[in-house]
Amino acid sequence: MLLQESDLCAPDAVIFDWDSTLVDNWGAIHTALNVTLKQMGHKTWTECETRQRANSSAKDAFPRLFAEHSDEALQIFYQAFDRFHLDSLKVLEGSKDLIEWFLKNNVYLSIVSNKNGIHLRKEVSKLGWSNCFQSIVGAGDATEDKPSPEPVKLALKNAGLDAKSKVWFVGDTGLDLQCAILSNCVPILIGGQNVEKSDLEMWPPHSVFQSCEKLYQACRNIS
Repeated sequence: MLLQESDLCAPDAVIFDWDSTLVDNWGAIHTALNVTLKQMGHKTWTECETRQRANSSAKDAFPRLFAEHSDEALQIFYQAFDRFHLDSLKVLEGSKDLIEWFLKNNVYLSIVSNKNGIHLRKEVSKLGWSNCFQSIVGAGDATEDKPSPEPVKLALKNAGLDAKSKVWFVGDTGLDLQCAILSNCVPILIGGQNVEKSDLEMWPPHSVFQSCEKLYQACRNIS
């Protein structure tokens, strides 16, 4: 259910997902995944299928896809992704304004993504955003990946928060909602067109916004 903007309380910290939340790099993910599927003898996916299915980290997803050949598939995927992921990176509407608003208001910012941590930090650096985030946690950086709370714990390790602190988790998938709730964060959904109804019922968002631009506009009205 979409709640009114007045229901939002100013956060002490905000955790962002990366892909389809702040940026769009699905072109690179889709191309690299299809290179992998083809070389491993699997049927390729449409981009719509990639967006719906590729939410878990490759480390978690590939054993299900490729069984005992998952290590080989991971190597193929990362070699392909390495070639062009920085060139296809696009900033989504309102992302930069939203980040700058939080920084202006002294909110602790971090990223928790299921993208490989090395690739994630390269993309953040490519945009000149590295100094905007106090922590950038990708797949493989914590003992477990999303939806486990472990990457959130790592992201907030040096935040100086207490039990009363308000932490938002801003993401676009059911996996993000699950991670937020398991981590005792306020789940804020961006877009969410590919979120299953069952996920919305099991892991209900506090608020839903069409884009970061809409969330930015709502934040400007927080007293």
